[in-house]
Amino acid sequence: MIGDPVNNLWVLIAGLLVFTMTLAVGFLEVGELGKGLWASLQKTMIITGSALFVMAVIGFNTAFAPTSGGLLGNPIYSPGLLLGGFSNAVPPAIATVWWSMGSSGFGTGLDVGTYFLFETAFAAVTLALVGVVVLGKVKQFAFALYTIPYFILIWNLPAAWIWNPSGWLAKLGMVDFAGGLVVHGAAGAAGLGILYQIWREERARGHKESPQTPVRENPAWLTLGILWLWIGWFGFNPGSVLEFNDEAIVVVLTTFVAAAASMLSLTTCQYFLSGRKNPGLIFPSNGVLMGLIIITPLAGFVSPASALVLGLIGGPLFLAGEFFFSKFKWFSDPVGLLPGHLLGGLFGLAMIAFFAQPGYSGGLPSYPGLPTLPPGLLFGGGFSALHQLGIELFGAVVVLVTVFVLSFLCIWVISRLLGGILTIESPPASR
Repeated sequence: MIGDPVNNLWVLIAGLLVFTMTLAVGFLEVGELGKGLWASLQKTMIITGSALFVMAVIGFNTAFAPTSGGLLGNPIYSPGLLLGGFSNAVPPAIATVWWSMGSSGFGTGLDVGTYFLFETAFAAVTLALVGVVVLGKVKQFAFALYTIPYFILIWNLPAAWIWNPSGWLAKLGMVDFAGGLVVHGAAGAAGLGILYQIWREERARGHKESPQTPVRENPAWLTLGILWLWIGWFGFNPGSVLEFNDEAIVVVLTTFVAAAASMLSLTTCQYFLSGRKNPGLIFPSNGVLMGLIIITPLAGFVSPASALVLGLIGGPLFLAGEFFFSKFKWFSDPVGLLPGHLLGGLFGLAMIAFFAQPGYSGGLPSYPGLPTLPPGLLFGGGFSALHQLGIELFGAVVVLVTVFVLSFLCIWVISRLLGGILTIESPPASR
């Protein structure tokens, strides 16, 4: 089947924008932590290179090839394996339409190469989010080893279950437009797995609390990082429509309106909570990010007006999450993986069952045999919406537990191999 040239061009551009977000996360780290630029950027380079390599060899298949029992994609499925290998076929296998994008599937006509690039970009930026908890605490080599199982199994299982139309959660009716759970929630769970191993080693060094990584705001890098992420989200959410149509324009609006509303909400809340002091750059930046995270799982299912409401909720939600997670002294999370990505992603996922509207639910093309998304509770969904909420929450619990366990087991094995994952920078407790 010949691919659709317009859709392929659109998704290729979107994928390129998503790839730049991995580097933007590195800039955001520098902007908030003031760490050496080279260390953060080296980490993002390792993530990007490893994602392309591992996903090309096998990871793309384990996530997006036809699954066995809805659990894991066929690792040797062709033409996904090695991106079509060394075949001399004309056109080459990489330029043929991916199985789920053909006329009998989503019908978007995306080629293997296009869909590979787009989804690999998502895998890369998800690990970049996980990696915000390791800078200055975990050996770079240990983290580099972690990328291998991450791009074969840890990221791939949620993608295979929810984004792959043959996945078991997709067949139950679970939806997650651009990754409130597959990206943000799962990143938080994977990060917790690493944080738990960090704490085990810090406790062995005599710590009663995990040494906190201090925030050292760098205004230029912080502004660059958050604006770059905001621009990159133009590919992240609208590109997830998987074709260029009117719905993609709606998703642009829901994404950008939610980010702006959340930025104003969080900045205003902090202004009054601090006794009308200038909130600085940290709070507007976190507000933009929180809005983008919340809208991600439902950007293609809601109206721009609903996106505005959800964005306004983002400000107090982030502050509540930050207060809650700050009570736990066994981990350090200075960039906000847990109050931002974990909490925001799960909140947005749950809101699908409240705010979905049939007129805006064309965010993903329909796939034969999969249940359709009902209207949300606020728009007359009734029992069907409650049923959808149950599916979303059930899927979230299963994914979070699975990703946490796999992440911890993988980093534990790496710790055993290397004699620990902590860097020298993570000091022993004073005696």
